[in-house]
Amino acid sequence: MDNKAFRSGFVAILGAPNVGKSSIMNRFVGEKVAIVSNRPQTTRTKILGVASREGVQVVFVDTPGIHRPRTRLGEYMMSTVKEAEEGVDAVLFVVDATRPGTMDSMGEALKMNCPKFLAVNKMDAVKADALMPLLQKLNDAGFDEVVPVSALRGKNMDTLWDLICEKMPEGPKYFPDDMMTDQPEQVMCAEIIREKALRSLSEEVPHGIGVEMLAMNKLSEDLMEIHANVYCEKESHKSIIIGKHASMLKKIGTEARQDIERLIGMRVMLQLWVKVREDWRNKTGDLKTLGYVKED
Repeated sequence: MDNKAFRSGFVAILGAPNVGKSSIMNRFVGEKVAIVSNRPQTTRTKILGVASREGVQVVFVDTPGIHRPRTRLGEYMMSTVKEAEEGVDAVLFVVDATRPGTMDSMGEALKMNCPKFLAVNKMDAVKADALMPLLQKLNDAGFDEVVPVSALRGKNMDTLWDLICEKMPEGPKYFPDDMMTDQPEQVMCAEIIREKALRSLSEEVPHGIGVEMLAMNKLSEDLMEIHANVYCEKESHKSIIIGKHASMLKKIGTEARQDIERLIGMRVMLQLWVKVREDWRNKTGDLKTLGYVKED
């Protein structure tokens, strides 16, 4: 950034479900601050990811995928998208190069009165002779910059970062250099558990999965005991989550424990219970319990 004044700003990341918004934010931040899976609507809340470099700090606001809500949870998710659009210094809209339908909601970003970037993700999954016509078409869409990227492999991410930084206004450092997200440790642990469930379970179960943290008790300087409920909406889903001889729940728990240990820097004893809450995504009380709707 040479000797220019310090630059900082907030960038909303918008796009359809499962286009790689969280992967892009994690790549910029340099750490996994948002969970990732191949399931649509993995991200349910607004998450801040703080990327600090010499002379600049960019605060990315990761959002749920833009979709037509069918439940109260879906309505809440879309309200967080609207909140994220307010007061930001730029917008980064993400599309999936392999799925033309993910470009249908670009109008939401183009309405915003700020610098507008378009990241065409998964460029490495499309042949060059198909990618070039797509980019030519998108160059006429109205974005300030259109950049083909691969969040998975890091391709062109430095180019996109530099373009975003150039548009950040002069301003203060909003967060300490070592802070990477606004998410409390307890919330991040719950999200890690949900991620492992999303990645392991069959198609019909994931949308109805919620995680309630019951307790995090530090037993010693290097040992944390964590208790959590995994909620589902049907009794039949409960048996799938538990699995034969509890094999699936053990798999989810083992994978979650390993990531949580890396997150908090100590050994973890993780206890999971599976509970049925029918239609919890449409019940305000359950949404509050699981942290999706704030208490009045």
